[in-house]
Amino acid sequence: MAKSVKRTYDNSRRLAQVRETRLAVIEAAKSMFVEHGYPSTTIEAIADAAGVPVPTVYRLFGSKRALLTAVIDTAFGGDDEPVAFGDRPAVRAALAESDPRELVNAFAHIARELMDRASAIQHVLATAAHVDSDAAELLNDIRRQRRTGQQRIVAALFKLDALDPELSRAEATDIVYASMSPEVHRLLTVERRWSGERYEEWIKRSLGSILRPARH
Repeated sequence: MAKSVKRTYDNSRRLAQVRETRLAVIEAAKSMFVEHGYPSTTIEAIADAAGVPVPTVYRLFGSKRALLTAVIDTAFGGDDEPVAFGDRPAVRAALAESDPRELVNAFAHIARELMDRASAIQHVLATAAHVDSDAAELLNDIRRQRRTGQQRIVAALFKLDALDPELSRAEATDIVYASMSPEVHRLLTVERRWSGERYEEWIKRSLGSILRPARH
């Protein structure tokens, strides 16, 4: 009697469908948050825009705040891969630069690309934080994470003995934190209508100000 063969269940198609649905909800949520604001946008409206049932949105994300977090994470990384921004290949490569000026230039480019993707949703979050406690808590978390990440830039420059000796590491971090803030990006590119190229060049000069002056 032939032995029965246990069939292996391949759920790759189902996982792909789930991911596709998740991304559709994230895109719908981002559009609605930017257009209508976070507090005014309901899960029901997002589900309708994404073309999925409301229970599906809750099953995928659990809450409106978790959905906002997913929207922001996707905007930061440029995709939905579960990789922290600081562990992204471009960031790791920039931190590994042995030339301080090239390190600074790399982060100026990273900042521009990130802001191109995430500036609008970061403004939504900052605005919502005035009236929504969940948004305020999330904004504070993101600011703490951003400062921690930008301390790595200063630490890398310090390791290269490239920091201006007139600045403490804390002061240098403050300059990086302010220069690369979404508020400054919005001021320059929305209010003053700077191009992305001009913003990137300004970031290069701004971050370059914390470098050790060239020896003559």
